[in-house]
Amino acid sequence: MTGGRWRPAARAAGLLAAAVLMMTACTIGGPARMAPAVYDFGDRPPTPGGERRIGATLTVPPVSSPPWLESTGIVYRLNFDDPKRLRAYSNSRWVAAPALLLTEELRRCLAASAGQGVNGADGAPADYVLRVELEDFQQSFDTPDSSRAVARARATLVDGVSRNIVAQHTFSIEKNAAPNAAGAVSALAESSIELIENLLDWAAQNLKNTRNLESERRDR
Repeated sequence: MTGGRWRPAARAAGLLAAAVLMMTACTIGGPARMAPAVYDFGDRPPTPGGERRIGATLTVPPVSSPPWLESTGIVYRLNFDDPKRLRAYSNSRWVAAPALLLTEELRRCLAASAGQGVNGADGAPADYVLRVELEDFQQSFDTPDSSRAVARARATLVDGVSRNIVAQHTFSIEKNAAPNAAGAVSALAESSIELIENLLDWAAQNLKNTRNLESERRDR
């Protein structure tokens, strides 16, 4: 009785126990998930400034943003289905919050074109302060198959000594985007670069006008 009758039963019990352990492990750990795709603005050389000459030290504090843009989520909105609801892709995200990505890109482009910008983190004095507030940064779907990227920011140029506002302007860039996460990333990155280039051209022109006015006052 102990030889042949109990071996099949013991084997069946072992298989049952193994199955229970596997089921338990699946229940506890849940199904395996793929790591999300992580994106930044890409590794591209800054566009040369050409005529853009800042001619002054310029502090660029970190770009600010509303609370809903402080995460790394790639945000989108369905204008045809509950348009007041903000959503984010579950399997794709930015490597950092959009405001931080914009800050780094802005400082990089400023350094490449002006050569005199300071980042505002080391306490170095500056002639002017360039504050940027990110107001919108999302993919907007008008239909399931049609979307656009929207990047909007307000720039304020401040005198570093008097703290008076020299100029203020809102920049808004929209680009068509493929209706998916990769399309959002590509269009938002391109929009960000264009927004920064426009912003720096605007800052350079306003600083030039300000210096000319100061020079005229001294000559009177």
